[in-house]
Amino acid sequence: MLSNHKLQVTLEEIKEISRVDLALYSDKGKLLASTYQPEEEMEEAIRFFADSMAESQMLSGCHFFKIMIENELEYILLARAGSEEAYMIGRLAACQIRNMVSAFQEQFDRNSFMQNVVLGNMLVVDMYNKAKKLHIETAQRVVYIIEVSGKKDGIVMETVKNLFASTTRDFITEVDEKSVILVKDVRELSQEEELANLAEMIVDNLQMEALVKVRVGYGNRVELLQDIARSYQEARMALEVGSIFYAEDHTVSYSNLGIGRLIYQLPASLCEMFLKEVFGEKVPDIFDEETTVTINKFFENNLNISETARQLYVHRNTLVYRLERIEKVLGLDIRTFEDAMLFKIALMVISHMNYQRSLTEKKAEED
Repeated sequence: MLSNHKLQVTLEEIKEISRVDLALYSDKGKLLASTYQPEEEMEEAIRFFADSMAESQMLSGCHFFKIMIENELEYILLARAGSEEAYMIGRLAACQIRNMVSAFQEQFDRNSFMQNVVLGNMLVVDMYNKAKKLHIETAQRVVYIIEVSGKKDGIVMETVKNLFASTTRDFITEVDEKSVILVKDVRELSQEEELANLAEMIVDNLQMEALVKVRVGYGNRVELLQDIARSYQEARMALEVGSIFYAEDHTVSYSNLGIGRLIYQLPASLCEMFLKEVFGEKVPDIFDEETTVTINKFFENNLNISETARQLYVHRNTLVYRLERIEKVLGLDIRTFEDAMLFKIALMVISHMNYQRSLTEKKAEED
């Protein structure tokens, strides 16, 4: 339900307009919010009124009103009868609070529903029956996972909500302590580039407004409600695979994981077998900073020696010497496409195995 602070602010705003003092109690007689100090013996009168059949009543110098939510007594509102308009103001205030609580409860139910859909916790038939009741229509959607570096706080969630406050077709929820889930209606985002731009926008806004570092992974478009869980799993894989092979990228799309997705799903035994076939019994220990920079820059420039030498600020012959030294150690001439492709895949496999090894060590430490 609504917080007491929200209820207090609402009563104060109504009093500022009407100049009528108001007090709000729970159905059990507990004071929740008030613009004045009610008398202590008022609780007995509230319990008496709650047990009565009346919807409103004049007691102890106040107008009493029952606020019903889905035919259940939720609150009792008191309007101090200091003016002729107190009864009317009390009825208006009761109506305002009832509408606020109903809207909040509906939104809570919608978010709770979508959270269960994302986690795959609902049967398909129940899913569609509940969606119809909550007025959630079928639409093309994509799940975005916003992963926070470090501890997540309320500012992150509020910032994300503010970014998408203009539409009720999007859903924002959370399933763990490190991330926020956005189920985005993408009917108006027809191009894949627009999905990528949205992810970049989320990262930029959170870094500037919430002052946190985040990574955003997102899945493929889905049409059916039951497929939202698949888009969520794709977004999770995008983040995990991205942390291994595309660590410098702030946004990762499942559809752009490429060969990294394939390598990620390979068992350790196959990875080790592949590395032995490429490097022999032991992976050469030549990956110092200079060699790593040279190889990465060479690949970035599509095996173009002249352009790579220019960007590394070295003579062409120096670069050729470095590449020949790598060939001598590895037995692979990465100046040729076939060897370059083989070596690139081998590097990705090594990254994958190192990542899995670090996870195993971390789990062992926690146990």
